[in-house]
Amino acid sequence: MTRNNHLVRRLGIIGLTATGICSMLGASINVVPFMIQRNVEGIGPYVLPAFLFAAIPAIFAAFAYSILASAMPRAGGSYIYASRGLNPYLGFIASFSQWFGLSIVIGVIAYIIVPFIRDVALGMEWNDMAKSLEMGIVRVPLALLLVWTFVYVNIRGAKSYERTLIPLMFLMFGLGFIVIISGFVYDHSDFSQALVGLEIRSIPQNANADFSWVTFFSASALLFSSFIGFDSIAQAGGEAKNPSKSLPLAIFLAISIVGSFYFLFTAAVYHTVPWSFIAEEAMNKDISAPGLLSYLLPTGLGVAILLGAAIALINDLPAMLLSVSRLMFAWAEDGVFPKVVADVNSRFHTPHIALVGSGIIASLGVLGSHFAGDFFLGIDIMVTSMMINFLLMCITLIALPQVNPKLSKEIQVFKNKGFQKVIGWGGSLILIFFLIIHLYKDMNSEVEAWYFHSTWIWGIVMILGSLLYFYQIISLKKQGINIKKLFSELPSE
Repeated sequence: MTRNNHLVRRLGIIGLTATGICSMLGASINVVPFMIQRNVEGIGPYVLPAFLFAAIPAIFAAFAYSILASAMPRAGGSYIYASRGLNPYLGFIASFSQWFGLSIVIGVIAYIIVPFIRDVALGMEWNDMAKSLEMGIVRVPLALLLVWTFVYVNIRGAKSYERTLIPLMFLMFGLGFIVIISGFVYDHSDFSQALVGLEIRSIPQNANADFSWVTFFSASALLFSSFIGFDSIAQAGGEAKNPSKSLPLAIFLAISIVGSFYFLFTAAVYHTVPWSFIAEEAMNKDISAPGLLSYLLPTGLGVAILLGAAIALINDLPAMLLSVSRLMFAWAEDGVFPKVVADVNSRFHTPHIALVGSGIIASLGVLGSHFAGDFFLGIDIMVTSMMINFLLMCITLIALPQVNPKLSKEIQVFKNKGFQKVIGWGGSLILIFFLIIHLYKDMNSEVEAWYFHSTWIWGIVMILGSLLYFYQIISLKKQGINIKKLFSELPSE
């Protein structure tokens, strides 16, 4: 390994789109739409409308990302866009928030994969194996092994990455369609009969279904997490082939495919399983789509959808590791992070130091999930981070023509300035609204200690990030580097 600060453009449109899709699908499709009945009590039958409402800010953010990506196709996407088109500090602090949130969630996802593997083992009647997977001494090391396996896959380069990710993505969709087809074949009466036959119990009838705008908006803010992930395509901008066209196209393919699949998947489960049953179960234990449909499906199909859920979660890991490591690489290239992090493996052309660093933070996420006992804390941190990040992307789109007119002229898609302003202002306003709702919900939730409020954790991380940024900037100035020039130009290829 030698110092060689140049990535290689080897990721094609399929690899880029798979990166976005696999970053978006996972816990958000198999767990969140059902556990939301506990996290946002009272949402009841309004999960699907809340999901559709959550798509609105995501669509605005996708347009903003696509426009900016076409003008600034470099590794570290969101950091590059905001630091060149808005303000260097805001660019770093927003991406630092994003990096921390996503890195923690990588660990969270690795941790919740293990119960899905356990359920597959139960379905196969490997009872001893399933019992061992419930033990912390087994679950934690296995989650850490998953994290570091995909750190290694990423270090091995684009070919290794695509050969791992793309087949798993198609397998995930294939197994996921079993849920969609099954969900629309059966209905509530079928589920009720199966429940009586298996557990001699009936569907709860007296659940509260009153509509509340506060509850609806709170649920939408959380379901917004379902659309987080397409930004990982932008982070790979330094390795995309024909980036000015492939990056925007991959972003829209990813968000369109995932949005449609997610809606069909969730609608199918609620078509079969009454929401009142889901709400009651969520209050008592962790639930998932495969677990809910297991009341109806034959053992073989039940195991298949459990395997699909596990693969969906596993797919998150390589794609998200690529995303967060490229942020670290971009910071180091600019000198606002230790330069050693910008080292590129001379054989595989990947930022191996950044990948290892991301793996370390993800490992903390595994440990945090184990000791906190609630994975929604990690998801809440990610949602806060990404809402602010998406908001700054929309503001950057508004500010770019004034802050950096040279780069503004490089925009290759949606060149109409009026359309850009609509996206920028519309996205900013609705994301501010979502952010207020999300922060209000978090700060008014009842938790055991202050550090279980994601807002406080996010604020502490921002303080640490700010201290790091200003320390590095002072160091750069002492070296005689022209800070204004540094942040007015794109990093060299």
